[in-house]
Amino acid sequence: MTKREVEVLVLSDIHLGTTGCHAQELLQYLKTIQPKMVILNGDIIDIWQFKKRYWPPLHTAVLLQFIAWATEQIPVYYITGNHDEYLRKFVDTELGALKIKNKLSLKLNNKQVWVFHGDVFDVVMQNSKWLAKLGAIGYDALILLNRTVNNLLLKMGRERISISKTIKNSVKKAVAFINKFEDTVCSIAAEHHYDYAICGHIHQPENKIIVTPHGVVRYLNSGDWIENLSALEYQDEQWKLYFYEQDPLAKTVDLSTTASKTMDIPELFSLFINQH
Repeated sequence: MTKREVEVLVLSDIHLGTTGCHAQELLQYLKTIQPKMVILNGDIIDIWQFKKRYWPPLHTAVLLQFIAWATEQIPVYYITGNHDEYLRKFVDTELGALKIKNKLSLKLNNKQVWVFHGDVFDVVMQNSKWLAKLGAIGYDALILLNRTVNNLLLKMGRERISISKTIKNSVKKAVAFINKFEDTVCSIAAEHHYDYAICGHIHQPENKIIVTPHGVVRYLNSGDWIENLSALEYQDEQWKLYFYEQDPLAKTVDLSTTASKTMDIPELFSLFINQH
């Protein structure tokens, strides 16, 4: 398969280690592209809900793909989010081409780019962290319930529904409205002379211009791999949103020989946490 070149790939909110993560679809997508730079913009591994008893081989395969790119000397930036905030104590750690950051500043074709997860601007995260964690656990359970309902609907010949997406989007939009998430991000970005502000966190894919008192900023959000199955790609001096559902090629990728051997990454990861 001839892989599609992507100058910069941005992924966020994959939530590896949870039942809601679409690792198979993500891996199919990753197998079709050849990026020159990879930015993992937070909530890649869901440490909040990390359980050794749930870690499918395909979740390992996703991590191995990122590691493979770093081994090929493709820069891979892991930007910490709230669900993987434990890694913030290792900020500025470099393992070859893999670098852990809290935020990232780039210059692409004379344009200044500011990349960060976005939880710092979330009112819920700032004031009621325990509530956010509780909500994350409930959301994961809702995803599992929704899949069960959809399996029954398909057997009955009816269309799928997305209970979880409806609820999640309404809650996240309310949060964004209350604290003016996008406006706040872009206002600060413009004040610091950034042309682009790239976030994750609210799971809502977006690519739009926002006018602030300090200037004009293009706001970008890579979405998630729970419901939207989306990413951001930079190529030919343009940012574009990618959606797995609109990619017929990715759906044909055969993963039957991928991750046939289960690697015990959860145990290694737990050991790493306990030793630090």
